[in-house]
Amino acid sequence: MDTNTLLLILANIVVIIGLARLIGLLFARFQQPPVIGEIIAGIMLGPSLLGLLSPTLEKSFFPATTQPFLYLLSEIGLIFYMFLVGLELNPQHLRQKLKVAIVTSNVSIFFPFVLGVVLSFFVLYSLNQPNKTSFIPFALFIGAAMSITAFPVLARILKDTGLDKTPLGTLGLTCASVDDISAWCLLAIAIAVTRTDNIFGALPTLLGIAVYTVFMVTLGQKLFKYILRNYGQTNYLNKGLLTFIYIMVVLSAMITQWIGIDMIFGGFILGAILPKNTNLNAELTTKTEDFVSTFLLPIFFAYSGLSTDLGLLNKPYLWAVCALVVAAAIAGKYWGVYVTTRVMGVEKQEAKALGWLMNTRGLTELIILNVGLTLGVISPVIFTMFVIMAIITTIITSPLVVRIYPAPAR
Repeated sequence: MDTNTLLLILANIVVIIGLARLIGLLFARFQQPPVIGEIIAGIMLGPSLLGLLSPTLEKSFFPATTQPFLYLLSEIGLIFYMFLVGLELNPQHLRQKLKVAIVTSNVSIFFPFVLGVVLSFFVLYSLNQPNKTSFIPFALFIGAAMSITAFPVLARILKDTGLDKTPLGTLGLTCASVDDISAWCLLAIAIAVTRTDNIFGALPTLLGIAVYTVFMVTLGQKLFKYILRNYGQTNYLNKGLLTFIYIMVVLSAMITQWIGIDMIFGGFILGAILPKNTNLNAELTTKTEDFVSTFLLPIFFAYSGLSTDLGLLNKPYLWAVCALVVAAAIAGKYWGVYVTTRVMGVEKQEAKALGWLMNTRGLTELIILNVGLTLGVISPVIFTMFVIMAIITTIITSPLVVRIYPAPAR
């Protein structure tokens, strides 16, 4: 790497981090999750705004030579972000209102998934050019992208609105936990089918990830409990232990990539199986989250922004399809959750609020879309439509939830 390329990469990072922080803070002032502002900051640096205002500046500031380095940093950020997502999955949440949560979460995945497959068949697949992906892996990816709920963003919304200790907050966290597990399993199947272009050909990959998951949940968890046995006495996460955990996160990512599933699953699995010691989780999150969210994730947003081109939606028909995608994503989640929870005895206002909460897609949606784009399953046009859907469904969540289910006075 020559000096000019290195300086340009560093300049990219400075601009990306600075703009992401600025726009994130602006959105936070309007009671929106800062992550939405950071996603929009990434889009602003791509062809949708910077490329529109000055194509020459965009191409010279983000040339093809620097993008592989930004991609590498963004992938590292995703591995550790998914580790944090797994770390936040608390079995205590899963034990609360478990029956309602399991039924609600899976119905809230089923309805948008079916709508995604139907849309793929009648509308989206014909727009997915010049990609040569066969229909089944494409439909699986679209279904997964429609079905996801962003657990970390949902948890942050509940905390910011003061609803985290309410019955709605408890049910929302439980449903989102179950939803996360089911949706990532669905994505794993979609990736396996995509890589083999055959449902039956994907079976060895699915068997491999199942064996690895079972191993980590049983022997892996016991190993970590043994290694961390002294933590409860000291409540101090020293550098040696932290280094060991980080190495294991990367090794786990390498194993899932080798099996044939994306490396993000490795980080997620390791975070999920770590012993749920409250102090340990808090220390790990504190030491990891700031660097990941402040430095690495904005680079991921910028890299995603370079692939998001609103100019690709250059016909009224394409914007109509985009509106249809947004409407189907919202309706599938909302009505799936609302009808199911009402049938199971949940109070009307709580069921309405939960329907909007489960529509939160945020960063998790962007992760799925980038996996699909990297694998060549979805085209830039479809990618752009679903990025718009992710932003809209997350922006509307907080105002609607607070209006329907006000937080109790403190």
